[in-house]
Amino acid sequence: MFPIHESLEGKIAVITGGSGVLCSEMAKELTRQKVKVAIINRTREKGEKIANDIQKSTNGEIIAISADVLNSEALTVAKKQIIDRFGKIDILINGAGGNHEDAITSIETHKENEANEKSFFELTEEGFTNVFDSNFKGSFLSTKIFGKELLKQSDSTIINISSMSAYTPMTKVPAYSAAKASINNFTMWLAVYFAESGLRINAIAPGFFLTTQNKALLLDDRGNHTARAKKIIAGTPLKRFGEPNDLLGTLLWLIDSNYSGFVTGVTVPVDGGFMAYSGV
Repeated sequence: MFPIHESLEGKIAVITGGSGVLCSEMAKELTRQKVKVAIINRTREKGEKIANDIQKSTNGEIIAISADVLNSEALTVAKKQIIDRFGKIDILINGAGGNHEDAITSIETHKENEANEKSFFELTEEGFTNVFDSNFKGSFLSTKIFGKELLKQSDSTIINISSMSAYTPMTKVPAYSAAKASINNFTMWLAVYFAESGLRINAIAPGFFLTTQNKALLLDDRGNHTARAKKIIAGTPLKRFGEPNDLLGTLLWLIDSNYSGFVTGVTVPVDGGFMAYSGV
């Protein structure tokens, strides 16, 4: 249980991808902190279920809105709904993204004449583009659509969601890795651009967490660690996958200017020591 940040009470947060494993946990904690939350995701039913569950457990105020982060018109409609309901926006968490099998190779390195394997050359332009866009372009469009509302507040902030693959690209996931590297660069660019306007922009780079998108890569049909998962654990000094609540302390620190008012343009790893470990 994290301490209550009294300065966050009454703030309004928008979380894209808010029904995902990690972002729904963020939404739950923020409502507990008496932040009013709007989660945005493509599937209305899923979003409403998450919002209802969070409302029951925290007694906080949360709404779910259906919109595709790659659709500017849908985001504009969502913004109007949020402003009509809450009157303002203080916090934007760009959490929409994830990966998809259409942009994943089945082998880590190229092998000539490898039968029944999906190599780099079998990746489709559509699959690669969809994964890159959902992670990077979605963050760009959400920042563009909601940014003007954030600038109307004196103490507003944006949190982007990066990844370990932003620093060193992971095998098998070229589109995801490229998109997350772009998120780090974009976070720095935005931080400089909006610094004099009082809008802080930072990012969180989760290490390895079990989510819906990567479950098939990390667990076999029996729920045991795959060979890839074992490699990850071996390279993580804390010897475990992250849990969703492992991100919450960093999130609260970054959005509360009483603690991080002089912090902007950084990407904070929450990775169990993965980046620090050379493997020997």
